[in-house]
Amino acid sequence: MIPYKHAISNALTSFNYLYTSIDDLETSDKEVKISHLVKNVVKENEIVVRTSLDFAIKLTNDFFLREQLPAGYWWAELESNVSITSEYIMLFHFLGIVNKERERKMADYLLNKQTKEGFWTIYYGGPGDISITTEAYFALKLSGCSADHSAMAKARAFILEKGGVIKCRVFTKIFLALFGEFPWLGIPSIPIETMLLPNWAYFNMYELSSWSRATIIPLSIVMSERPVKKPPPWASVQELYTNPPQATDYSLSKDHCFLTWENVLIAMDRMHKIYEGSPIRPFKKKAMATAEKWVLDHQESTGDWGGIQPVMLYSVLALHCLGYANNHPAVAKGLVALANFCIENENELVLQSSISPVWDTALAVKALVDSGVPTDHPALTKSALWLLEREARKPGDWRVKSPDLEPGGWAFEFINDYYPDVDDSVFVMLAIKDIQVRDQKIKEDAIKRGITWCLGMQSKNGGWGAYDKDNTKHILNQIPFSDMEALIDPPTADLTGRMLELMGTYGYSKEFPAAARAVEFIRKTQEPEGPWWGRWGVNYIYGSWSVLSGLSAIGEDLALPYIRRAVDWLNLKQNKDGGWGETCESYHDRSLAGVGESTSSQTSWALLSLMATGEVHSSQVTEGISYLISTQRPDGAWDEDHYTGTGFPKFFMIKYHIYRNCFPLMALGTYRKLTEKKN
Repeated sequence: MIPYKHAISNALTSFNYLYTSIDDLETSDKEVKISHLVKNVVKENEIVVRTSLDFAIKLTNDFFLREQLPAGYWWAELESNVSITSEYIMLFHFLGIVNKERERKMADYLLNKQTKEGFWTIYYGGPGDISITTEAYFALKLSGCSADHSAMAKARAFILEKGGVIKCRVFTKIFLALFGEFPWLGIPSIPIETMLLPNWAYFNMYELSSWSRATIIPLSIVMSERPVKKPPPWASVQELYTNPPQATDYSLSKDHCFLTWENVLIAMDRMHKIYEGSPIRPFKKKAMATAEKWVLDHQESTGDWGGIQPVMLYSVLALHCLGYANNHPAVAKGLVALANFCIENENELVLQSSISPVWDTALAVKALVDSGVPTDHPALTKSALWLLEREARKPGDWRVKSPDLEPGGWAFEFINDYYPDVDDSVFVMLAIKDIQVRDQKIKEDAIKRGITWCLGMQSKNGGWGAYDKDNTKHILNQIPFSDMEALIDPPTADLTGRMLELMGTYGYSKEFPAAARAVEFIRKTQEPEGPWWGRWGVNYIYGSWSVLSGLSAIGEDLALPYIRRAVDWLNLKQNKDGGWGETCESYHDRSLAGVGESTSSQTSWALLSLMATGEVHSSQVTEGISYLISTQRPDGAWDEDHYTGTGFPKFFMIKYHIYRNCFPLMALGTYRKLTEKKN
């Protein structure tokens, strides 16, 4: 592993997926004594391992304590799809700063991820995706891969079979347009003047989700300039058109019904294009300056923008289009920040779409606490201090709709002051609640600020979104630019359930106004069959885990029919092997809700749901625990190929490499605690 700014937990990546040899331990039901939790524990502990459950927990405890990094955090790979690395290759070519060795490693990574059918997918085992395949094809051509290569021939055949580049998503077309391989005229407009719309306007930048806003503002600069850098003839991808480019109709497809929002928005896009072609645009210069200032102001001291690849990449492109040199401090820092998102070995290099050290650390700490590791353990104390140092203390974009709210909470990444989020904030506070630190007041004050901030982010409908409140103008997901249906950040059941768990854990009752409104929101968003949709994890199993854990924590009556309906649904979805699984396709097809090969993470969510609702002694829970123990590896970890995390439902799925291990540890630890309490 080649390090950049931060070290990564090696065994929690796809680049170093090695078993740890543990030959001295034997699984048995007889009493086994292990004198220390781990070798470097300062405090004397004698851990007694009597059962296979104890042994499994011990193995995974040791795994996590080995993988903790010296500073106190855990950081696992966030794996998505190859478009992230493909676009990185394109960026270097557009800026004219190609490093051939790093490009070779990225090209090898792309080729190794191609399926035998010749396409690339959004998630493991998924169908071929034309946009991702087109981006990989173009990136490989830019890297010098011949169109005659067998991998390229198979990819090209798939793309043409699916209709060619005209069928790709907007962001793929933008990257092709940067190199003159697709006309800018064929891309939905984002007039730069939208930057000047006031915050009280029905549509303004702060009605977009945080990730959309932070992407669209720099992108509007790029699209206003419409730059083109022609590639060498051998790198052109004109062969991916089903019809000659000059004969292709680039207009947006209308709905068959005449009077629909879709057709109204398409008509508005045509008007925007007419306006953008006009020589008279009195507000363009001011809008460009406003957008430029916004981009510069939102860059973190580390060079990051928004903590996600699209924002960082488009911000670099925007500054380049405005004439900033590659060695300008803002651009140079941005490029370093992108490099810090990379994982690299001797053969391959991948750019992650984001990084999740705060999330990973909170999950690991919670799992260790749930599994019985003492709350004054040095490893937990160190991790709690590391998390406390990353509290967000600056006003972010959320301040626009909550001007009187004090900063607090936590973000996903090492640093992302503008965009703390509810999910990370809640899990950090759940994780560190009982951890012993030298100055308890510092911890208590941070938690108090975090709870206040999270409560202040509740939306009018009683639910919570991730980064903004009342981000609910669903019509924005119908504009032509929004072909990934992700321009807003509305309240969802999973985040609302998480907030109920936070409130219940910290002593709030279900009569507390915010909790009462949240329970009402939860009841309204339940699916007819019993589960809840998962916005940030796959899918109905994830959503149900978050909601049921929250309802249990806040003191809801677990015998109520709507809760029993969810329990019955989970029991019905258990696989024959005792586990649970759910395919990412459930976002497209509701009949697949709770259907899929068993995975360790989804099995754990189901188990935690059932145990939260009083089902710890059910046969389903017993079989689920047996599934986890029987599938554990000798080093205390689990294998999991499937993607169980969600970026944008349907369109961007994530494999969090920590999930396959932290959630089983939570489930096993919770099971032991509950059954010991009963005994």
